[in-house]
Amino acid sequence: MADALRIGWIGIGVMGLSMAGHLLEAGWPLTIHTRTKSKAEPLLAKGAQWADTPRAVAQASDAVFSIVSYPRDVEKVHLGENGVLEGLAPGGILCDMSTSSPALAEKIALAAQAKGCFALDAPVTGGDVGARQASLSIFVGGDKAAYARILPCLEKMGTRVLHCGEAGFGQKAKLANQLAVAGVTLGVCESFLFAQEAKLDVAQWMELVAVGAGGSVAMNTLGKRTLKGDFSPGFFIDHFVKDLGLCLEECRRMNLVLPCTELADELYRISQAKGYGSKGTHALLQCLAEMSNKEWHSRG
Repeated sequence: MADALRIGWIGIGVMGLSMAGHLLEAGWPLTIHTRTKSKAEPLLAKGAQWADTPRAVAQASDAVFSIVSYPRDVEKVHLGENGVLEGLAPGGILCDMSTSSPALAEKIALAAQAKGCFALDAPVTGGDVGARQASLSIFVGGDKAAYARILPCLEKMGTRVLHCGEAGFGQKAKLANQLAVAGVTLGVCESFLFAQEAKLDVAQWMELVAVGAGGSVAMNTLGKRTLKGDFSPGFFIDHFVKDLGLCLEECRRMNLVLPCTELADELYRISQAKGYGSKGTHALLQCLAEMSNKEWHSRG
């Protein structure tokens, strides 16, 4: 039974804190680890148990979830010294919810299989708001029986959960999502800057456009933050640069040319180089303004 599972969690950041919190509130015993222990204090105060290493998390758990920043972190957490697969008992489930490389997801699944365990890749979309509201969309790749066993956990974190196929297919689905996000976010940023420089009342303009064909989730969420000059991260530009790099890596493997993705990658890398990496993806607007020797004026 899923409700009898002992749960492990690795990675307490913008997303992980809320996601792990939903599992804890639902009553699953939770053992956690993150690089900076102070970030875990809110969960520890609610009854979660601390472990000093990913291996120790796995030793105390039947299923271990993780959400960390980069593929190198994913590999270290699961395959490295004192990693999850050194501590997970046969039959245990590893579920990585980071956005990472499909090839790495396949590698981890094979390593898990060799130890009698199961590895799922289950990246998410929905940002910090989706994590807080437990309304994420979750793409899952890997063994169907293992997926079914932890599905009740996934359903506490998201409202839409899709099993996409074998190992690596969750990551492939998420990368396809990121391609769509890149185009939409770039369009929103360019349209806001154009509206401002055309001397429109941007707030009123947005109210009209957001409910029409030009509207989008990005306009209704990030657009409202942009109007206030709030460029805090729901998702870091640094992490989006990583995701777009993974997308282009897959494109090269498939001999696929996607010019809009290449343009988005270039613009986001420019934003990163200009010092916007720790801001949200909508801070691309500030970079675009700077490229035209303009300045975005908040309307908070």
